[in-house]
Amino acid sequence: MPSWLHRLVIAVCALVSLGVITGLAVVLAQTRAEYARVRQTEAQVRQRLSEVEVKLAEQEVVLERLRNDPAYLEAVIRRRLGYAKPEEFVFRFED
Repeated sequence: MPSWLHRLVIAVCALVSLGVITGLAVVLAQTRAEYARVRQTEAQVRQRLSEVEVKLAEQEVVLERLRNDPAYLEAVIRRRLGYAKPEEFVFRFED
């Protein structure tokens, strides 16, 4: 094999290797960027989850009170639905 052909084969192998390495580097960079975006989204979702869990706990307290406290239930029904006892008048004013 002539020396120029040997050098050409080595040069082609080097260029192919360089292309493969460059391609892998691009894929790695894209993967790392996607991973960073996923981690950021996960952090946002976890924050939202903790906020919703707090709200759920508050609503569970209200629900338990509605189930076990007749006076509170009556007050809520009167306020939200405008119910009144017999012989009682309800006056509504626009805000």
